Amino acid sequence: MTAPALLQLFVESQAALEATAAPLSVEDFVVQAMEDASPVKWHLAHVAWFFETFVLAAASTGYQAFDPRYRFLFNSYYEAVGDRHPRPDRGLLSRPTVEEVRRYRRHVGEAMVRLLEGPALPPAPAFAVELGVNHAEQHQELIATDVKVVLARNPLRPVYLPRPARAPAVPVELAWVSQEGGLLEVGHAGDAFAFDNERPRHRTFLEPFQIANRLITNAEYLEFMEAGGYEQPTLWLSDGWAARQRLGWEAPMYWERAEGGGWEVASLHGSGKVEPLEPVCHVSFYEADAYARWKGVRLPLEQEWEAAVARQGPPRAGRWSPHPEPLAGSPAAGEIAQAFGAAWQWTRSPYVPYPGFRSFDGAFGEYNGKFMSNQLVLRGSSCVTPPRHARVTYRNFFRPDARWQFTGIRLARDAR
Repeated sequence: MTAPALLQLFVESQAALEATAAPLSVEDFVVQAMEDASPVKWHLAHVAWFFETFVLAAASTGYQAFDPRYRFLFNSYYEAVGDRHPRPDRGLLSRPTVEEVRRYRRHVGEAMVRLLEGPALPPAPAFAVELGVNHAEQHQELIATDVKVVLARNPLRPVYLPRPARAPAVPVELAWVSQEGGLLEVGHAGDAFAFDNERPRHRTFLEPFQIANRLITNAEYLEFMEAGGYEQPTLWLSDGWAARQRLGWEAPMYWERAEGGGWEVASLHGSGKVEPLEPVCHVSFYEADAYARWKGVRLPLEQEWEAAVARQGPPRAGRWSPHPEPLAGSPAAGEIAQAFGAAWQWTRSPYVPYPGFRSFDGAFGEYNGKFMSNQLVLRGSSCVTPPRHARVTYRNFFRPDARWQFTGIRLARDAR
């Protein structure tokens, strides 16, 4: 990628990160509502730390660190870089202040612009910049998901952004899209950026299958709840049933019983009634799997999802939004709607390396590969995923009990 293109990507990614944080108050920046969710202030500082550590400090340009202590404070999980502040305690960092973190970001940002306005970078630092931009975009998404936990746990139900007006939704019948299967190629190919876990492109064999043309809605999931889905252990994997009992699940995360009956949901638009035709989200793999079993079908393999969606051509991710929207109209015959831009879709595939997988070099090898254990793959993208990350080969991954991300359900079944 050329230096001007890298500069543009860097500037745009930093502006998008700041725009995502802009609706928040300074008090919102410092709260850590759960161990998996980091404070907004930490996300902003960590992105600057990434560029400072892996680009500026390695560029031999005389860069002076803003504060050497930040190397410890804002390291996430890079053992090769050194020790780090414990993840569960990120919310205890009242200092540096939000304003000091902003000065840190300006310091790093100005140094990055000077570097990228200079001579063309060699391949290794140029790759570090491009990886850093994609990393910043991931944290843009994490700011939205993590602050949602903060705001939802506040009894005042603060509003991140007002809900925009939209036309009433109409029901869309769920239909099955048949896929022939066979010997297929999956995984990323070509020179465009992709994470190491998306490569290499390789062959896989799939039996014929069918995949749902849309995501499962709140109304459909509510039927599962009202039919006693959370009380039937035969629908659940053993670990899932144990998690349901231990954590007291009786509905998706952010749902709560409304006075007088029914359900309300806390969203980044504040609190309101559960909208029947919106895609259900904030469900764990265990809940998605139990729902599929209740329907007598299953979740897709990640290779099935990729093969089916790839046939539709380039992704259509839509615009960034703080809340998933219902379908605007019925999909065309054979179309797989809501593949991107609504909710991440659980698959039944374990997060493992592809045949011939090779991690990034050096410390970047810790980016994805070391998490390939005890996680499940999700495909697509959510309403808060930066549109550049909507690609058919993108492999998201979380523990099967994770619910704080915008995670939803798409069904599949063997061919009939």
